Amino acid sequence: MNRSMLGVKPSLLCVLLLAATAVPAGAANLVKTYSYFAIGGSTLDDIEAQLSKRGPEVKSTGTRHPGATQMAFTTRISYAKTSNSCRIADAVVTVKVKVILPEWRRPRKADADVRLFWDTLAADIRRHEERHVEIAKNHGRELEEDLKAAYPQKNCDAAKAKAAEITAAVLARHDRAQLQFDRVESVNFESRILRLLRYRIERIENGQLPPA
Repeated sequence: MNRSMLGVKPSLLCVLLLAATAVPAGAANLVKTYSYFAIGGSTLDDIEAQLSKRGPEVKSTGTRHPGATQMAFTTRISYAKTSNSCRIADAVVTVKVKVILPEWRRPRKADADVRLFWDTLAADIRRHEERHVEIAKNHGRELEEDLKAAYPQKNCDAAKAKAAEITAAVLARHDRAQLQFDRVESVNFESRILRLLRYRIERIENGQLPPA
């Protein structure tokens, strides 16, 4: 296997910095679907151009990315009222996520090094987006727990206001966690891909993976 692929082009590295679209937040119950967009090309330049042209547009950046995760969160809250108080009796948070991933329609003439790079990159894109889903689900569980632990209020209007306050605080933490994850991933992208490429090459050479 030609190891020259480890000298990945800086321009390609720039376009492949991953991001996720963050709509509100939450998720103890998770509904997850996948969507794929097709790209072609037989060289790294071709793939770069296709990802820039066809990748999902992320509203927070206004640019297209190799992968994205769209999230929509809903919260169902029930209240228990007494003569002098009202409390949150139960809370159920559901997150609906749509993971958008690229699917390379690999031409026969594609070089083995390009195939190797794509296999490595595609696996990393999927891992990245699945981590966004995990972050959302964890914050959804946190939101449920915080709502259920809320103190009783003097009336149900106050209890609803408290629920809104708790929700806003957890969602803000969720958004910060998602942004921080993207920042770390962007900084480490090049070293991570090179490490994954070396690992995949070693596994191929040891017969643990089929050739690209």
